[in-house]
Amino acid sequence: MAKAKAESKRDGKFKVGAVGIGGIFNACHAPAWLKNPNVELLAVCDIVEEKAARFAKANGVKHVFADYKEMIQALKLDVVDVTTPNYLHSEIAVAALNRGMNVFCEKPDAVSPAEAQRMADAASKSGKLLMVMRNNRFNSSSAFLRKYIQAGHMGDIYTGRCGWIRRRGVPGAGGWFTTKAQSGGGPLIDLGVHILDLSIWLMGDPKPVSVMGATYCKFAETKLSDSVHSGFGEAKAGGTFDVEDLASGFVRFDNGATLQIEFSWASNIEAERVFLELRGTKAGLTLDVPDGLKIFTEIEGTLCDIAPRLAGMPALPHASNIHHFVDCLLGQAEPTIRPEHGVDMIKILSAIYQSAKTGQAVQL
Repeated sequence: MAKAKAESKRDGKFKVGAVGIGGIFNACHAPAWLKNPNVELLAVCDIVEEKAARFAKANGVKHVFADYKEMIQALKLDVVDVTTPNYLHSEIAVAALNRGMNVFCEKPDAVSPAEAQRMADAASKSGKLLMVMRNNRFNSSSAFLRKYIQAGHMGDIYTGRCGWIRRRGVPGAGGWFTTKAQSGGGPLIDLGVHILDLSIWLMGDPKPVSVMGATYCKFAETKLSDSVHSGFGEAKAGGTFDVEDLASGFVRFDNGATLQIEFSWASNIEAERVFLELRGTKAGLTLDVPDGLKIFTEIEGTLCDIAPRLAGMPALPHASNIHHFVDCLLGQAEPTIRPEHGVDMIKILSAIYQSAKTGQAVQL
């Protein structure tokens, strides 16, 4: 496949403006932008302007805005980075793309299939690069498995299961995370994007054709937490909690493969787990946090368990994803994360919510 056409850099560096200066930006996006030699983080924007101003002062950023529309009108940016609450992702991305700016966006792509498609259409029309965070593709285990599977060692991957389940780990209870109008949903859209995307990517990107799902909300009143991830978001006493705290489902693909899924912020389990299982005709695998990667196969008529000795995970795979985005702008790499992946993802999540409401399978 031909590499992406290189973008021209102004004054030797791509000029980046970031919108939403909260926890995910500070922890995962900012370090990547600030350390990439091909990038200048030129502007930061947040509706709480003081947050943006504090970050700008601490990191030598030249411009501060409270309104993203003013930022993209006032500055000739090459890239807009979007790390706002979910419901604003598509609005900001489309506005930036329509002004000829490339967009990197935190997951999820959008809160509805229509909005995800609107983003994809805007990217196509503008000819600019739209990429949404899929950081789990950049772990060492993921890279190894992609090569292992593409080499044919798994055979036909026909089924699997995946999930991210927490004992207690609701992020920002009462704030935007638990307000459906702003987040689009609970752990399914928050955690599900990560592991569902990784599973489908490793399976070879089959197209989803139908889903069945169920959702539950049983822990809206809990104040306990044992997950470091629950620190994201700003809790609000007496705020809204109208999303699920657990979702489960079943996805069927156009090649006959299937995938079971489960995502929760809170449930009565032993401990938090992130897991992925895939089963093929030649081998199966489990990728489990904290237990690691194992492969199950047979060699010369003997059942064998393989434990690959992988290099350590990147300290911040989010940064690796952002550096890949920059490499694509430079024409040094072809995008491995494309807008159509996001459209399919949001179709799956939306259909699971619909199935949970109706009790019926949903055809995509």
